[in-house]
This record gives sequence, C-alpha cells and structure tokens, in this order.
Amino acid sequence: MSDVRDLLGRAAEDAGRPVISTEAVYAKAARVRWRRRTAASVAALAVVGAGAFSLPGLISRETGQASVAAPTELVGDNGQGKRLARLLPPDAGAVEQVSWAVLLKGAGAEQAEVKHLGPLDGEYAIRKDGGVGYLALHTRSAKDIAAKTGGKGMAGDLCEKTGPEDDREDCVREKLPDGRVLTIWHQPAASPGGGEPRWAQELTGRLTLNDGSVLFVRDSAGILGKHAQGRPLTSPPLTREHLRALMLRPELLPKN
Repeated sequence: MSDVRDLLGRAAEDAGRPVISTEAVYAKAARVRWRRRTAASVAALAVVGAGAFSLPGLISRETGQASVAAPTELVGDNGQGKRLARLLPPDAGAVEQVSWAVLLKGAGAEQAEVKHLGPLDGEYAIRKDGGVGYLALHTRSAKDIAAKTGGKGMAGDLCEKTGPEDDREDCVREKLPDGRVLTIWHQPAASPGGGEPRWAQELTGRLTLNDGSVLFVRDSAGILGKHAQGRPLTSPPLTREHLRALMLRPELLPKN
C-alpha cells in the first residue's frame, strides 16, 4: 500500500484528507500518513484540476467558508458535468464540475489547468438535500505511474494492510474477466483536529487497465471544516454498487 501512498503523496501538499490515529503509540505514523493523504484529496494522483471549471462557492478569505451559490459570472460549464450526470443514477443529485485546486488551495484558473487523459477526468460537486458531496475521476498512464513511483508501480493487491494506521475498510479486489482489476474500499471520516481540509466518509476505487494505466475515483460525502461549501451528505453520493457500475463505463476511459 505504500506504493499507492507514495504515488498519491506527490500531488499538491496540504490539501488532502488527514487521518490521525487515536493511539499515542501511532501518532508519528499517523502524521506521516496524513501528509501523504493530504496530496491525494487535491488531485487523486497528482492531478489538481481541469480547465473551464465552474466555481459553486466563493471562499471567504477571513473564514475559508464557502457560500453554497456563486455569482453567474464565476460559473463556467464545458459540458463535462452534464455528461457525467447522464451516467449516474437519477437520484444521485445535481452535478457541477469544480476544481479542488481552486476551492481548497485558492489557485487561479491558469494554475488549475492540466491536461487529462480520461474524457470525464476532473472533480465534481454533487448537491442533494441541502448537502454537498464530491466525485473525483482521474486517469494516469502506466508511464506516469512508473515515473512517480520510481519505477516500482502500484501494489498488486491494494486491499493488503500496510500497518495498524491503515484504516481502509471493507476492501474488495475483483479481477474482471477481461483481465482488468477493480478495487473498492470504504474510508472513514477524518478525525477532528488533524488539519484542513477534513473529509467526511468516502468510497475509493481503483481500476487497473490491461495497459497498466489506472482510473482513480473518489466518492466522498463531503468536506468538514472551514473549506466546506455546505454540510456533507449523510453518505457518499454513490453506493458501492453504483460506484462499481460507473467505473466500468467505457465513457470514462481514454480513447485510443
């Protein structure tokens, strides 16, 4: 699992979900784990955004709290949100493309721009029943993964525990008939006091393709703390079954 963490941990620092062990003996390990996971929430593997983002909330410089609605002139739509919404269950909620680099790091539009491999790669706010959750989709090539892991690549079994501080729950590794491997697990909410932003519970998915590239998906119930754009959802936007179905959709994969 350390390979995955090293890979994720090379994204933008100080913007991911912290997890702190409640056991004093694991305090140091928890701090290391938090630093690694901080990067992951900004971009789920070194990807921090896409061009033409919508900005569903304005972040106050004094409090960091974002309003739920943004002025029309700050909202843009390149059509990705609508395309993703067509792949989700009808009751999933309203889908709006956003940038974690902008919302969590205060980056400008030019700083947030990055070339994506997948046609729907990016971050999305999912609004339902007055709450705000998030979906993040990012595809990385085998070459990029090798470069970011020093040639080691990802661990063969992402469900294998790496230590007592590893809090992944209900991890299921599924080898598909065509040779691809899909792994989905549950991640509990971040502990209070572990830094900002703090994340609510989520489901996390990794789909390893036959060419060595990987689709990374975060299905988060929302953000806790000063960066929140609204209260988190009571559960991740997609159930495990819906997340699995989404990750197997060909519309998410790069066109060869």
